[in-house]
Amino acid sequence: MTTTEKDASPKANKDRVLIFDTTLRDGEQSPGATMTHDEKLEIAELLDDMGVDIIEAGFPIASEGDFRAVKEIAERSKDAVICGLARAQLPDIDRCYEAVKHARQPRIHTFIGTSPLHRAIPNLTMDEMADRIHETVTHARNLCDNVQWSPMDATRTEWDYLCRVIEIAIKAGASTINIPDTVGYTAPRESADLIRRLIETVPGADDVVFATHCHNDLGMATANALAAVEGGARQIECTINGLGERAGNTALEEVVMALKVRGDIMPFSTRIDTKKIMHISRRVSTVSGFPVQFNKAIVGKNAFAHESGIHQDGMLKNAETFEIMRPEDVGLAGTSLPLGKHSGRAALRAKLKDLGVEVGDNQLKDIFVRFKDLADRKKEVFDDDILALVSATTESADAIQLVNLRVVCGTGGPAKAEIELEIDGKDLSAECEGDGPVDAAFKAVRELHPNKARLQLYQVNAVTAGTDAQATVSVRLEEDGVIATGQSADTDTVVASVLAYIQALNRLIVRRSKVGPGADAREISYKDT
Repeated sequence: MTTTEKDASPKANKDRVLIFDTTLRDGEQSPGATMTHDEKLEIAELLDDMGVDIIEAGFPIASEGDFRAVKEIAERSKDAVICGLARAQLPDIDRCYEAVKHARQPRIHTFIGTSPLHRAIPNLTMDEMADRIHETVTHARNLCDNVQWSPMDATRTEWDYLCRVIEIAIKAGASTINIPDTVGYTAPRESADLIRRLIETVPGADDVVFATHCHNDLGMATANALAAVEGGARQIECTINGLGERAGNTALEEVVMALKVRGDIMPFSTRIDTKKIMHISRRVSTVSGFPVQFNKAIVGKNAFAHESGIHQDGMLKNAETFEIMRPEDVGLAGTSLPLGKHSGRAALRAKLKDLGVEVGDNQLKDIFVRFKDLADRKKEVFDDDILALVSATTESADAIQLVNLRVVCGTGGPAKAEIELEIDGKDLSAECEGDGPVDAAFKAVRELHPNKARLQLYQVNAVTAGTDAQATVSVRLEEDGVIATGQSADTDTVVASVLAYIQALNRLIVRRSKVGPGADAREISYKDT
C-alpha cells in the first residue's frame, strides 16, 4: 500500500481532514450545470492532480452516460479514491460497483432518508428501514471493502433513531459515516455537538471516519463543516465554488484555506495543492456555466481587490494589513502579467505553470494564438485574462462553430448582424436585424440553426478592469425541460455573447443525443444527500 493509499483510507490520521469532492455528482445536480462526458473526465483529472482524497464521480444508475463517465474516471484515476453514489437498493449498489471497481481505490456511497419526512416517502416503518439499511450496507460491503453510508436529512432525524441506524451501518461494514445537513438547516454549534455526541454514543464509532455534508440554504455551510471538524469529523464533503442543489454546498476552496490559514485554532492538515485552486475554480465555472460571484471568498474577482484609500495605503506598506493570505497561495498573482505581444511560448508556458496550469504542446499552441491576439488589443494582460484563455481553449469540437461575425449598431436605426457559422462541417451565413447587436446576432444564429430554446439567463461580467477588459458572458438556455449553459470571454462583448450562446446550443445538442428520456439524475428520488 502506498503512502497516498494509506492516508486516504477510512482510518486516516486523526490530525488530517479528508477532502471528499462531489462537484461531479451533487454539483452537477444544479439546474443547468450538467457537464459533457469529456468535461467530467477533465474536472476529475484536475481534482486528482490537486490532491483531493475522494472524488464522488457521479450517480451510476442515473443514466448510461453517468455510468460511463464514472467508469472511465475510475479507470483513469491516479491517487484519489473514486466513489459512486447509490440509493439503498441492491440494483443501485450493483451498478455503482460495476462503475467504480476498476479504480485503484474504489468506494460505494449508499444512502437513505432517515428523517420522519423522508421515511414517509417510501412508507417504511423505523424497523423496516433499519432492516433495509442492514441489507444494503452488507451487500455493498461484500462487493467493496470501502463503503460509505449516509442517513439523508440526518440533522432532522430523531436522536435515538439516528444512533440506532448508524450503529447498524457500522456493524454491517460501513467504514465512513456521513452526516448530511441536507436542507442547510443546522447552525455551527449544533453541527459540532451532533458529531461529538454521535462519536461518544454510538458503539463502534471510534473505528470509522465521520464525515459532514453541509448545504448552504442559510449561508452557513462552510461554518457548519468546520464546526463538525471541531466536533470530530475527519472528512468534509464539498464542491468547487460551492456548486450544488439550491443554494449549493460547502465550498472546497473555503474549507481548505480556512484549515490552512487558521491552523492556530484548527490544527488539521489536508493534502490539497492550494496553488491549483484558482485554475480549477475558473474551469468548473466555465464548464458548468455558473459564474463565480465577485465577492466570493477565496476565488471571487474581488477576493484580493482593494479600493479604499486606507486599504490601498496599508497594502503598499505591508500586504498583511488587509490580506490574511496571498494571491499566490491559491494560484493567482496579484499584479498584472509581465507578458506582452513580443513574449514567446516559453514565457507563456512558465506563467501558466506559475498559475498551476499544465498544458500539452497542442493546447499551448492554441492558447498562445489567442494570447497574441489579446495582447494586440489590450494594454495589460492579467492573470485572470490568461485563465480565461485557458478555459476558452479546452472545449472539445462542437457541431456549431463561429467562423465570422460583423455587427452594425448605433442611434440611426436597428442593429444588424452578419454571421457565418460552420454547422456539421458546412459553412452557412445569415443576416438579421434586432433590438441591439446581441439580439440581432442571436437571431442570426437561430436562422442558421433553428431551435426552440428559451433564453433564461444572459449575464455579462468584466474579467479585469478597464475599457479594454475581456467580458465574460454567461448564457442559460431551456428547451423542452432540458437546461444547458454556455460561457465565453472576449474583449468584444458581442463576440463573447455569441460564443456563449453557441456553446449552450452545442450542449443542448449533446444532451439530446446522449441523455434519454427519464435518464437524468435529477429525476430520481432520494438523490440528494
